[in-house]
Order: sequence, then structure tokens, then C-alpha cells
Amino acid sequence: MPNKGVGAFEKHLRLWLFECKEPSQEAFRLGLGAIVLLIAAHVLANLLSGCTVCNHDDIQKASLGRQLSLLSLFFTWVILAVGLGMLVIGTKANHKSNASCGLSHHHFLSIGGILCFVHSLFSVAYYVTATASIH
Repeated sequence: MPNKGVGAFEKHLRLWLFECKEPSQEAFRLGLGAIVLLIAAHVLANLLSGCTVCNHDDIQKASLGRQLSLLSLFFTWVILAVGLGMLVIGTKANHKSNASCGLSHHHFLSIGGILCFVHSLFSVAYYVTATASIH
């Protein structure tokens, strides 16, 4: 049974690390949708959770719950940066006018998608710890 993932939409010819690939419009649309949803989820999580600590003195005097909240916030920003970068590279590689040959750059969209799920876990953890530390 053939693979139905995003990678199945890419048509390419590969010889070791050198690859010629025909872009996929379907993978481009899916990547663009993932980028928009990741950004929307990040903005929503930050707006719902509010500002937990506003200066450096608050961080050192913060409770354990608030420190966990900040740690979760830090990881959401790091995962956003890496995941968004991966999604942009994978989506750009599948742009209609981008048929090219060069070094192999596969799995960017799938890794970016996995990082979207990891981002959601840390966003939920941030929301829960931020709202719990307020009360």
C-alpha cells in the first residue's frame, strides 16, 4: 500500500545526496496551512496565558509553578522558531516555480509537522502552569 503522507506528494529522482525534484502543489498548500496554524496557535496560547513575569527580579522570586510556566514559554518560542523554519524551508522547496536539482533536503515538512505537535504540548503546559500560578 503506498504512503499517503506529505512525502508521497513529492516527485523526485535521487542519486546519493544529489536530488532533482519536481515541486508538489499539494505539499505546498499543506505546508502553508501548517505555517498559518502554527503561528495562530502560538499567538493564541500567549494571549490566553497572559504575562506571567515582567522583569528579572520576578523570575528569581517566582514560585515553582511560575518558573515551570516560564520554562514552558521558553520552549514554545524555541520550538516555534525551529518548527517554523523547517516548515518554511519545506514549503518553499515545493513552490510551483521552484523545480530544481541540488543537495537533498527531504523531511523538512514532516519534521516541521512533528514540531507543531510538540509545540502544542508545550503551549498547553504553558497555559496550565500560567493560569494555575495566577490563582
